[in-house]
Amino acid sequence: MVQSRMSRRSVLGLTGGLAVAGVAGVAGAGLLDGGHASAGNVGAKLAKAPAKRFAHPGLLHTSADLKRMRTKVRAGAAPWQAGWKVLEANSHSRSGWKARPQATVYRGGSPQNYVLLYNDIHAAYQNALRWKITGDRVHGDAARDILNAWSATLKAVSGNADRFLAAGIYGYQFANAAELMRGYPGFDLARFQKMMREVFYPMNDDFLKHHNGAFITNYWANWDLTAMCSVLAIGILCDDHAKVRQAVTYFKSGAGNGSIRHAVPYLHPGGLGQWQEAGRDQGHATLGIGLMGTFCEMAWNQGYDLYGYDDNRFLKGCEYVAKYNLGHDVPFTPYTWKSGAANTHGRTLTQTEVSPSARGIVRPIWAMVYNHYVRRRGLHAPFTKAMAAKVRPEGGGGNYGPNSGGFDQLGFGTLAFTR
Repeated sequence: MVQSRMSRRSVLGLTGGLAVAGVAGVAGAGLLDGGHASAGNVGAKLAKAPAKRFAHPGLLHTSADLKRMRTKVRAGAAPWQAGWKVLEANSHSRSGWKARPQATVYRGGSPQNYVLLYNDIHAAYQNALRWKITGDRVHGDAARDILNAWSATLKAVSGNADRFLAAGIYGYQFANAAELMRGYPGFDLARFQKMMREVFYPMNDDFLKHHNGAFITNYWANWDLTAMCSVLAIGILCDDHAKVRQAVTYFKSGAGNGSIRHAVPYLHPGGLGQWQEAGRDQGHATLGIGLMGTFCEMAWNQGYDLYGYDDNRFLKGCEYVAKYNLGHDVPFTPYTWKSGAANTHGRTLTQTEVSPSARGIVRPIWAMVYNHYVRRRGLHAPFTKAMAAKVRPEGGGGNYGPNSGGFDQLGFGTLAFTR
């Protein structure tokens, strides 16, 4: 296989990726289009969508979700209680966590200090979730203080090309923690929103528009998806319809590999959709599933049915990745792309088979997509269902090793998304 023997980066540092170590909130954007809209009319369709009020909380968790978690945990019900126990035991969820804010966060190159950021984000999120479930203000105070410390300090995200990954992953995760803390006494939401608009969003926007000066196919699906998740999350956090429309439009018709028909470029019999990074390695293929699931869930909670877009195309991608990582064979159509800087001839590369690298990797991503497609919508998703059962109960940052790959998802899907 050509790609498995390639370096993860071109000489420009452009092709690297992440290392692997009913509808709630429909009062949001008001566009439940499961959609078969063509790329040509997406913009016009979105432009006609009424600018309704955003639902808050309305990123990964709605008021109804949080009420369900509280009720199930207090009742000791399975499997929520098992998910709660994993959260409760995670060191990041302890109320004594102290923030370590930096003026500039570096990811890629030298120096690097982004480990401080992702650990603090997960501590803020986990403490916020514990406060929402138990009402214990020591956890609310801890989450508030972490978020306030960073919004008072952070001015820039820098590094090599990986800086765009940092701006995307940590952008959407930060926004989710802040959304849970909206209205909490002493939480400076306005200052936090300003940080998200001025530090994270410009980098997300620049990447989606310019792709770091590379060919549009140079970057893998996960690069676009991190930026898309951040733009959408910031738009919702900041009540900014333009940013939400930007993210949704890109999902449907964007030129890069994160848009749905590029992320799932080929459909196969049996309800399978070949994932764009399946020929690369399974660490990144599963990362993409987790990111697109996050994107679709946040959009769903504001009234956009992107899970169902293009005849449930994302579900077909989930089934493909889940089936292969459960040990079954899957079909593979040769995948060809061009890499390098856009002002050069670049290189044309082809993958000819699905990659066994990191096959069977465990990520806390499957409960969310399983519970949407099977429990919420009643669809058939046998391999996604089997993966969700295999990794149950899901943990979060800190449960999957100390490296950044273990913090790519906020996690705790067994607790948060089981219906």
